[in-house]
Amino acid sequence: MKLNLLMSAALKPVLMAPMILAPMAAVAHAETADAVAVSAAVAGDVIYGRVTNASGAPLPGAEVVVRGSGQRVVTNTQGEFTLPTAAGQMVLDIRYLGLPSASQTVVTTPGEDANVAIVLGSASATDVADVIVTGVITDGVARSLNQQKNAEGTVNVLSADAIGRYPDPNVAESLQRVQGIAIQRDQGEGRYINVRGAPSSFTAVSVDGVAIPAVSPSTRAVDLDTLPSDIVSTVEVSKTLRPSQDADSIAGAVDIKTRSPFDKRRLALSGYAGGSYNDYGGSDTRAGATASNVFGPNETFGALLSVSYSETNRRPDNVENAWIFDDRATIGTGSSARANPAFNHYVLEESLFKDYETQRTRKAVTGALEWRPSDALKAWVRGSFAEFNDDEYRDTLRFTYSDGTASGTVTDQAATYTGARIYKALRHREQNNQITTLNAGGEYTFGNGAVWDATLAWAKSEQTYPHRDELVYRSGSQTLSYNTADHYAPTYSAFTEPTGYYLNAANYSFRENTFRTNTTEQEDVSFKTNYELPTIIGGREVTLKFGAKYSTRDVAADEERFRDRTTTAPVNPGALAPLLSDRQSKNYDYDLGVKFDHGLATNYLDGIRGTSTGAASRRTPQSITADYTANEDILSGYGQARLDIGATNVLVGLRVEKTDFEGSATSVSAANVQTPVSVKRDQTDFFPNLTLRHSFSDQLIGRFALTRAISRPDYTDIVPRVLETTDAGRTTVSRGNPDLKPTLSNNVDLGLEYYLRPLGVISANAFYKDLSNYRFTLVTDGVPYVTPTTTVAQVTEARNARDGHLAGIEFNWQQTFDFLPGWASGFGVFANYTLTDAEIKTSRAFAGRNTFTLPGQSDETYNAALFYERYGFSARVSYTHRSDFLEAINATTPGLDLWVEGRGQLDLTASYDFGNGVEVFGEAKNLTDSAGVRYYGVKERTYEYEKFGYNVFVGVRFKL
Repeated sequence: MKLNLLMSAALKPVLMAPMILAPMAAVAHAETADAVAVSAAVAGDVIYGRVTNASGAPLPGAEVVVRGSGQRVVTNTQGEFTLPTAAGQMVLDIRYLGLPSASQTVVTTPGEDANVAIVLGSASATDVADVIVTGVITDGVARSLNQQKNAEGTVNVLSADAIGRYPDPNVAESLQRVQGIAIQRDQGEGRYINVRGAPSSFTAVSVDGVAIPAVSPSTRAVDLDTLPSDIVSTVEVSKTLRPSQDADSIAGAVDIKTRSPFDKRRLALSGYAGGSYNDYGGSDTRAGATASNVFGPNETFGALLSVSYSETNRRPDNVENAWIFDDRATIGTGSSARANPAFNHYVLEESLFKDYETQRTRKAVTGALEWRPSDALKAWVRGSFAEFNDDEYRDTLRFTYSDGTASGTVTDQAATYTGARIYKALRHREQNNQITTLNAGGEYTFGNGAVWDATLAWAKSEQTYPHRDELVYRSGSQTLSYNTADHYAPTYSAFTEPTGYYLNAANYSFRENTFRTNTTEQEDVSFKTNYELPTIIGGREVTLKFGAKYSTRDVAADEERFRDRTTTAPVNPGALAPLLSDRQSKNYDYDLGVKFDHGLATNYLDGIRGTSTGAASRRTPQSITADYTANEDILSGYGQARLDIGATNVLVGLRVEKTDFEGSATSVSAANVQTPVSVKRDQTDFFPNLTLRHSFSDQLIGRFALTRAISRPDYTDIVPRVLETTDAGRTTVSRGNPDLKPTLSNNVDLGLEYYLRPLGVISANAFYKDLSNYRFTLVTDGVPYVTPTTTVAQVTEARNARDGHLAGIEFNWQQTFDFLPGWASGFGVFANYTLTDAEIKTSRAFAGRNTFTLPGQSDETYNAALFYERYGFSARVSYTHRSDFLEAINATTPGLDLWVEGRGQLDLTASYDFGNGVEVFGEAKNLTDSAGVRYYGVKERTYEYEKFGYNVFVGVRFKL
């Protein structure tokens, strides 16, 4: 029913458009552009044009309008446009925010093509009201705003120059500057993005149009910390989809475009290098370089190579407190049964103090070979490779209260446990992510202006854990207490105990060593083709476009787990003291004693690996039941029509996607019998689309869109996989749900944008997403679970909520203060604010609740930046913030819903351009030393408190 209503609403305005919109034609663009770059009339049948600035750089997003007829095209990322014409003379008007307008007179004759080069902002410009003082920041702003202004739908664009003005090492952190986008961090670095308050898996990511598979086995969301920001030419965020785009982006689609050798059309070299100091850790190093050129007869061939490298050393402080709600009225059995003093209280299971030493490296290579033998034909091969390696040592001191029993008075903030234990451990974890893309394609423009293109693409992502090794020592029984009244700085009795029990290595004995390895591979092959035909229907110029795409994706996740508690050598390394170093281990103000000697401990673990990873130490069934495979084939097709009705640009169309999915896992019985289990399903979905863009004037743009989108389930959530783990007498189960349905969203978007002269915008964009079958993660405690005997377990699985919604409004203000006198005219501002409201409704109540906040949704996100650019100097101070958001729902105990506390960050960048292609720059990041915090239910039950410190980076850039 919702689909029928949406299709009806989408088609009705188009059928009525000639009657409704005809009066609006009077507000079409006024044709008053001054002729800044006019050449002698040229002859042609199809006009191939390119718009550049005075230095020859292409201008993407420039609007080209045929005077009189109102026929309109927009330049691509290389500043190019193609315009089919009828014979005769015409005048092209070209508009670009921040530069003076231009006009070009063209005389066309049948049978011949025309090639037009148009330069904006030349020295002869007289319309100074539309001219800005050019600089790196303002040039980046101009590129972004022009593409945004002239896009068919609601789009935000980040240019490479804009990205380079922020201290953002990866694509996730760059995107946090865009209105309506917030990020999720890992050890202070951005990893996933949340667009308009939606979960990260609601946003698809592509590189040069090639869909990127996720590296993680547990989500479809792409780890954007794998992709360094300096390989980017532009990042385009489509918040309203077109029929020609894949439908699997409810929140928005992110396309990362790499550079092209035809951007410069000459030998071009650029690069940068620098180093930094971390407040919490050692130094950082970053460097990158790009080389491109065009060559061959008439310079029809182009080649580009870009490389990037970074190394980051971090030492974050981290404390975690794991909370439970103890509802056991009695403890013990039989004659030993007694009242439980912790009854109906929130208490700690354990406290972990993590002392990290991490080294993160990013390597990336992008390349392109392009062939343009004529204006009508383009062919290319493009590829990219990105690798992220996180090599981490973690010394951990752990107080495990659940090994003992509560005694005395217990409150929700304080308790004492007898029989508790202290664990001292070293974990060596190495994570390696790789993302590779390759695409080959071509585009041909026919004499009638029709365009055909085709692309064959391959993408592969891989995540491996070469090391997940841990050495654990354990103390004898102890009495431990805690007090969390100051929830950011709790007190723990072990640190104040007079004898310093936890500091004495003699009080610990070998407990275990563990080894885990993980490998996840996702490979995607696709072919797509599009055909665009300009034609006349009912006396009106209409551009029809049709296309089809087939993609097939294979996913394989494999995990092995080993645990060895052998009490004899060589597995038992003996006393703890010989494995310790003389380096102090600190975490905030907590003295954790001394660290392990990482070299000695690693040598021990490497030496014992062969002994401790045999059949006797293999953890089964977990090493079998954690694995899964999946295959997903998607066949799609679409048709759309684009037409102008007066000053209104109309896009209407329909996309159809057929999804065939097959997933399999293995179950293990009590008798260790392995049984393959699988799920097969297919589904066909329809995605109607109506997108309107109306120019009330050259500066005021209105937008309206009715769209439909989908988010398919994460593979690990839909395969029939049941992973059961029992530790310290507690059983946890993570299981798939083969009946899980994809989430569908009917979307309404409405926006108004006023573009300021010479460069700026004030805009408001409202959105509403009607969600069906929203997926959420449910954690249920105390579930009877058969494994082979009935036990009580904590079960985690994905479920569908019957419906929900996500609504909000985005405000954006960008402006250069050129109206100020003299040196003050170099100031400018960026500011955006997004307010969202969302909820989901479940088909049954959990702990008396059937309405929940949408996981991953922050009520508020905002960015503010003040910049200055003049006399070769540029600087920007920026602040970004998002409010609290829900991470996981606890079905049994609302007070254990897991939340992430809101966080703000202050950054500063500055640079000076010497005018000879050399620039020095500096960056300062997280100047407020903001913490990362997660909590259960209320902030007083802090789960994780982590600080990363500030970072100062200094370097040099060059361009030739």
